[in-house]
Amino acid sequence: MVREIELKLMPAEVNDQATLLRKAAKICRLGEEQIAEVRVLRRSIDARGSQPFFLLRVAVYSNETPAPEPALLEQLKPVAEARPVIIVGAGPAGYFAALELIELGLKPVIFDRGTDVRTRRRDLRAIQQFGEVNPDSNYCFGEGGAGTYSDGKLYTRSHKRGDIYKALRLLVEHGAPGDILVDAHPHIGSNKLPGVVANIRETILHYGGEVHFNSKVTDLIVQAGKIAGIVVNDKTEHFADAVILATGHSARDIYYLLHRKGIRLEAKPFALGVRIEHPQPLIDRIQYGQPQRDPNLPASSYRLACQVNGRGVFSFCMCPGGLVVPAATAPGEIVVNGMSMSRRDSPFANSGTVVAVELEDLVDFQQYGVFAGLEFQRQVEQAMFAGGDGSQRAPAQRLPDFVAGRLSPDLHATSYIPGLRPAALHELLPTGIAERLRKGVQQFGNQMRGYFTADANVIGTESRTSSPVRIPRNPDTLMHEDTKGLFPCGEGAGYAGGIISAAMDGENVARAVGRFLLQG
Repeated sequence: MVREIELKLMPAEVNDQATLLRKAAKICRLGEEQIAEVRVLRRSIDARGSQPFFLLRVAVYSNETPAPEPALLEQLKPVAEARPVIIVGAGPAGYFAALELIELGLKPVIFDRGTDVRTRRRDLRAIQQFGEVNPDSNYCFGEGGAGTYSDGKLYTRSHKRGDIYKALRLLVEHGAPGDILVDAHPHIGSNKLPGVVANIRETILHYGGEVHFNSKVTDLIVQAGKIAGIVVNDKTEHFADAVILATGHSARDIYYLLHRKGIRLEAKPFALGVRIEHPQPLIDRIQYGQPQRDPNLPASSYRLACQVNGRGVFSFCMCPGGLVVPAATAPGEIVVNGMSMSRRDSPFANSGTVVAVELEDLVDFQQYGVFAGLEFQRQVEQAMFAGGDGSQRAPAQRLPDFVAGRLSPDLHATSYIPGLRPAALHELLPTGIAERLRKGVQQFGNQMRGYFTADANVIGTESRTSSPVRIPRNPDTLMHEDTKGLFPCGEGAGYAGGIISAAMDGENVARAVGRFLLQG
């Protein structure tokens, strides 16, 4: 017999199997010897009261042992001689599309402009320590996509978009910790996710798929309104009847290429702002209500939102125990992002804090047409760089100084390796963005007592929250409405926002490709 129950455990008890068994037996009115297994289904933290605790949903098996789930990878078969499908981009959308294609009996052939996940580290070191930006291999481009080296958070609210559990199981079967299957806010970490990504690549290759790095798509082969293939590095042609475009939200050259080819694009809303960094112990004290965090509790996080002058102001991609990293994709710009290692043991917490940008906010950029948002982003990023010393040192202010509109004489300690420089962010940011941020963070200080402090740095700029361009597709076929065989996919196409939602979109698109190719 199987019964699902909820258990409330103190932090010191959460990893104690004897306590878990005893409490489950008591609720089920069973002897401990009658219970074959207590399987955790869901685990979350409730920190609303004076004492934080873990809330577990568990399945209690009495007088029977649960059968193990068959591995998803056992269902795959060789596809080396199967019909090819081109995938542009080796991020979560592209790699999960590839796994789904193999399951369907189709051969994925992947092209990525960047390097493999291990080699990519050299380019991250170059931007961190020397301010050198490789336009094709950086925190946004390369194997694994932007999420690989920017935290590895797996939480998504996109429950209607696909099978979240399947996506998480595939990550576990490729080396991710099993905890991600049960945690309410699963996280792998930027030190472990690269190994998972490399294992996924090995699976793709093992079953007959292909993965090509340093392979930038420079042209599309379109014949009579139908995709026929791609051109790589301005010289090599590759042909297929279906192309999955999964290039991520920062591949601006792909949008311009599509525009030149007459493939329709749409402008879409996005968000832009700053990244705010606090000491992690401060956030812990606020969130857990204790002078010092219990060692059995994880570094605490937050999520804040308000409305200012008709626009949303909200925290985004919060990284507890994390680092701020340089995420520029071209020389002459400064972009910041956040990441955490698996242990989340940095003494800092950071979060993007951004303002929604609607299309009507871009009236001064109308001459750029569908690329108004891209140009808006670019000009802000270049303004952040222009006032500096030519390095990746980011402009920053202490939080109260940002609100007061004054230059900070000095800055709080930071995790940002290239370093910070005092700058008037309230002037560098577009006026509407700066005004809303300044009012918004004051409201956040009321929502979260202690948030508004001189110990927090405001760092510019957080501009790559999502793409300001969408590649439209038919909601039924998931194919571009005007270009047969072209399947826009993931964040770069405007249909995902994070690792898991991008992975699920990749799976959905792969199934749509299967219907297109296999059913006619």
